[in-house]
Amino acid sequence: MTVAEFFGCTFLAFGPPLAMFIFTIAHDPIRIIILIAAAFVWLLSLLISSTFWFAIVPLREYLSFGLVFSIFFQEAFRYVIYIVLRKTERGLQEVTQNSRVTENKHILAYVSGLGFGIISGAFALVNVLADSVGPATMGLLSGTNVFFITSAAQTLCTVLLHTFWSVIFFNALDTSRYSHVAYVVISHLFVSCLTLFNKQELYYATLIPSYLVTILTGILAFKVVGGSLVTVKRFVTCQ
Repeated sequence: MTVAEFFGCTFLAFGPPLAMFIFTIAHDPIRIIILIAAAFVWLLSLLISSTFWFAIVPLREYLSFGLVFSIFFQEAFRYVIYIVLRKTERGLQEVTQNSRVTENKHILAYVSGLGFGIISGAFALVNVLADSVGPATMGLLSGTNVFFITSAAQTLCTVLLHTFWSVIFFNALDTSRYSHVAYVVISHLFVSCLTLFNKQELYYATLIPSYLVTILTGILAFKVVGGSLVTVKRFVTCQ
């Protein structure tokens, strides 16, 4: 059962992102490079935020402090990857045969956001998955038996949110819609702070609001890239 739980949680958390990668990124080497670069930038944000957290000794014992610090650094480095991609667009046009990568700016945002999300989800869940293999680790230390599946569901939520956030964030900077930038930062803080309820095993207080935010953020991301009810209807009817 522990092996089955391992694979179930793995595919719950990373199945949809893997499908997104295979169908929208894997065929284009430039997109793969951008995804890896974005993941590396996220790692840099984690390294620097961890350094600051470790350096401020009096607040080191407060999890909420480290969490908030990490969010601000992640959003700062999301801005860094935005600047880098915008400044290298001309170079990308020269090395890629697929002009859509540079002509459609939302593609760059989507790919970098997915890179942020995948590496963030991996760091959040890999150790949990390693423990889930067993033997006899259901719930861990007499905890609830839904710990692993809720962790996987939260990871999927995080991956999707990072993708949506980058699309909204990049478009907001391109169009000077700073209210959308504020939405990205505030919703990131909100969803991340919700995970503090997990310590009391209040998983419903984490997952339900998180997925509501994910749905709303996905709708907003769909809207900023030009989506509408008409395009949804055309997609459903294969027009």
